[in-house]
Amino acid sequence: MLFSFRLFGLVIMMGLIAPHTGQAQEVPLLASVFQDHVVLQRDQPINVWGTVVSDETVTVELAGETAIATADDDGSWNAALPAMEAGGPHTLRVSTDGGNAQTVDDVLVGDVFFCSGQSNMVVQINRTLNWPSEVRAAANDRIRMMTVGNVASPWPLDAFQNDVSWQVASPQTVANWSGTCYYFARELQQTVDVPMGLIVSAWGGSNIRAWMNADALAQVGGHEASLEMLAAYATDEAAAQQLFGEKTWQAWWHERTNEAVGTEPWQPATGAAWTEAPDGLGDWTAWDGLQGFTGMLWYRTTFTLTAEQAAQAADLSLGSIDEVDQTWINGQVVGNTFGYGTPRTYPIPAAKLREGENVVVVNVLNTWASGGLVGDPSARALVLASGDRVPLTEWRYQQVPRPVGFPPRTPWEAVAGLTTIHNAMVAPLKNFGVKAALWYQGESNTGEAATYQAELEALMTQWRAQFKNEALPVLVIQLANYGRPPMAPTESGWADVREAQRLAVANDENAALAVAIDIGDVYDIHPANKEELGRRLARAARQVVYGEEISPSGPVPVQATRHEHGVAVAFDDVEDALVTYSHTAPIGFELCGDEAGSCQYANAVIDGAQVVLTSDSAQNVSRVRYCWADSPICTLYDEAGLPTGPFEISITD
Repeated sequence: MLFSFRLFGLVIMMGLIAPHTGQAQEVPLLASVFQDHVVLQRDQPINVWGTVVSDETVTVELAGETAIATADDDGSWNAALPAMEAGGPHTLRVSTDGGNAQTVDDVLVGDVFFCSGQSNMVVQINRTLNWPSEVRAAANDRIRMMTVGNVASPWPLDAFQNDVSWQVASPQTVANWSGTCYYFARELQQTVDVPMGLIVSAWGGSNIRAWMNADALAQVGGHEASLEMLAAYATDEAAAQQLFGEKTWQAWWHERTNEAVGTEPWQPATGAAWTEAPDGLGDWTAWDGLQGFTGMLWYRTTFTLTAEQAAQAADLSLGSIDEVDQTWINGQVVGNTFGYGTPRTYPIPAAKLREGENVVVVNVLNTWASGGLVGDPSARALVLASGDRVPLTEWRYQQVPRPVGFPPRTPWEAVAGLTTIHNAMVAPLKNFGVKAALWYQGESNTGEAATYQAELEALMTQWRAQFKNEALPVLVIQLANYGRPPMAPTESGWADVREAQRLAVANDENAALAVAIDIGDVYDIHPANKEELGRRLARAARQVVYGEEISPSGPVPVQATRHEHGVAVAFDDVEDALVTYSHTAPIGFELCGDEAGSCQYANAVIDGAQVVLTSDSAQNVSRVRYCWADSPICTLYDEAGLPTGPFEISITD
């Protein structure tokens, strides 16, 4: 399986077997984050760690400072160098009393930023506006980036499982860097003239809960059973798969469909009404009647075994599947895997096979672009322990009605699991010094926005604990506009997440919001204007990270009150004055009652630092919404060119 992990430790043996010649032997002693070109955080103690032989004494030297540590029984060691001013390049040297050493060159001390989230944080410079000229002008040895590869784990890891390295900004390196993170640092460096280190740990399509550790999830609550299942997966993967399929997935299906037990699509006797699938299967969006379909599809096929074959264990090979499958054989749960076109192979004990006809049923969820059993048809087979292959052909299918919704995801899955990405892509950073964190995520939570504010607040608390900084600043990018603009007031999961992001930041004196509601792309979930986003992030950092007396992100609502002509909304953080673009008055304001569906567009007039709203029902409303849709048109700014972000606010009397 793709995300099946086995915990292992790193043991450095060279110090035990290398002959002692009086000259230190160069061997890896440091954690992999400490490599040539690394940037270390200024003005705070510098934590350095690694692995050596147990009980060895380790000496760390940097810029004339020295720290000494003793390894524990597992060989792990940690040392703290004193705080240093920005500067360099320096040499970091680590040596042991056993005669081993490691040297790291071209070390800078400056400000380090942790950039995390999903695909919009990943989007590379070569996918942004004006990227050829940006790449040609990228020579700057005082901006460095380390990108963490995509790996997940059901338990926290001490070390990165993929190779990581620090790169210096140059025309040869930056094309594949995170555009958001790089443009932020480049803009900020014009004001904060120090070296900048960027750690990018991001994964497209990831849910916020995959980035949260167990403590953060416990702070939010409601995940106790899933965390127990995740712990069971660490010791018995097959049993955990069985438990999830039967107790979670199948229970969800019964709740959503009210089908009687024994009549579900995964049961062998329920295959009469299925439609014949195209030969070879492949991307279902190319099938007649399914063009553009995202959601769930059931697949079914049968094969016949002799008594001798049925007595053997086997591997069920389904080839590549996009995106999530839940698989049964003869009505019994086999497994569940996530992956974009990842091959699936499941071990099948002999007890699940039978003489005569056997039935394979696969439910596939696809949430984006192509989907289904997309791999080479010849890969689909039951491979018996004897080596015999039983081809899986002549598939049939059923489309799942959209109102059924999307199924639960396994807690050990990568992008939609619990703790899994944090465990492999954040936990190994331990307490590496960082100046602030940047977070660009939320698209994957637009269908479950009710818990997002609490989750984001818990995530910020988690980072502050991990990086040993209770006041660690966090810069949150509010979701950009995407999709068709609305023609009438509407409910929106995207707007709900934006509001959760706004409230989480408003409740946190060490957080700031970068509004992106006007720089998205109605046709592309990955807007290309990351340069302007970088400018807005840098401005937010100047305020919340460096204490500059400027508004961080544009006008923000502070109060909505009854007015003789309707409702007045007062704004703060307005630079000079409120202004509108392309019209004499702002648009996008709604006046709403208590019930869903009660919102109406309102006429709006700027009156100093407030906006006065009127409508036919202005006296029977309880709340104000602004720019409330997946892709609203927003025209209210201040004279710094910063937009007013989407919001919902209650009206006070």
